[in-house]
This record gives sequence, C-alpha cells and structure tokens, in this order.
Amino acid sequence: MTVPVAKKRVAILISGRGSNMVSLIEAARAPDYPAEIVLVLSNRPDAAGLARAQAAGIPARAVDHKAFPDRARFDAALQAELDAAGIELIVLAGFMRILTDAFVEAWSGRMINIHPSLLPLFKGTHTHERALEAGMRLHGCTVHYVVPELDAGPIVAQAAVPVLPGDDADSLAARVIVQEHRLYPQAVALIASGGAVLDGGRVRFAERARAAEDALLSL
Repeated sequence: MTVPVAKKRVAILISGRGSNMVSLIEAARAPDYPAEIVLVLSNRPDAAGLARAQAAGIPARAVDHKAFPDRARFDAALQAELDAAGIELIVLAGFMRILTDAFVEAWSGRMINIHPSLLPLFKGTHTHERALEAGMRLHGCTVHYVVPELDAGPIVAQAAVPVLPGDDADSLAARVIVQEHRLYPQAVALIASGGAVLDGGRVRFAERARAAEDALLSL
C-alpha cells in the first residue's frame, strides 16, 4: 500500500491581479500535485488577485504595507500570517515589495520568485523595454530562489521566447507571460517534491528530478 506524501504548504504573495497565482492554483488542483496553496497575501488591499483567490476557496488577506512605519514591522506582520498558516514555502508572484534581509535570510531555501527576464540579464523593472533597447533576440523568464540581493538568487528554471521584428514591450510581455504560466507551476512542483533544493548557494537537483529539470530548461 502506498502511503500518500504530505503536500508542501504554500503561501503566494501578490501585489496585483495575480495571473501567475491563478496558474499555480489551477495546477495545484491536480491530485498528484505536491504542493497545496493554503494562503494568499497581498500588500495592497485593492489587489484584484485577492478576490480571485477567494473565489477559488483559498484564504486571502491583505497586509497593507502603508499601515506600518517601516519594512521590519511589515515583514513581522507577514511572518505572523505565515506562521499561523503553517507555511513551508513562499511563492512570490508579482509581489512588488522589497523584503528585509532578515526576512529573506529566515526563509532561505524556502522562498522563490519569478522574474520576467533571462537572469542575470535585466534585473529589476521594465525588463521588456530594456530587452528591446538592447536588441536582444531572445528574452524570457526565470524562477529563482530569493536572496537579499535583488533578482540575484540561484536559478531553478528558465524559459525563453523569441524577440520578433515589430515587437513592442506589450507584445513581448504577452509572449513571456504565457511561458511564466507554464514554468512557474512546474518549478514549484519540482521544489515542493524535493527535486530541487538550495545547497551552498547553488540549486541541487535530485537524480529523480533530472528529467523534469531537462523539461523545464527546454521550454
């Protein structure tokens, strides 16, 4: 008799409409998906993604960063919510706040982000505009572990798209977001199942995850 493996308890942090959040929620509905989305938090009470999470039956709450005098106290409020829900993995999905080094280090190896570029290229914002200005022929997205330095954590997976003649930032962004919606659920599953772990500043893939790793990198 096979003993069912406990699913990793995941919180998704958002600031806006939560399109990547929705792709993760949909993926997690599969019985064999190794993660369970148990909480959605936003730093913006008006974030459209909160209503979308609630409609999917997931507890969703706002922790308004404007209600706190500094980042440390905001992070402490986030931590209280995460502790109360027994969270094991944090997934940032369009979360537009810089977290304190202490918070990031406390969640080392247990917090990931998706960034709309092929890191280490184009860290920060306005990635699509910058890719076009640089004359890139390939662009894409990256799932990485979060470290104190912005967009500098060890890479879990990437997906590339072509930059086409006549592209503007909107058309390029639309092509990248399709890949984000494919890549993020697969990367979360890989991490939640133990197939990818942060080890000494690098991502170590378990032997049983090699095929999954190859599939992610070939997207």
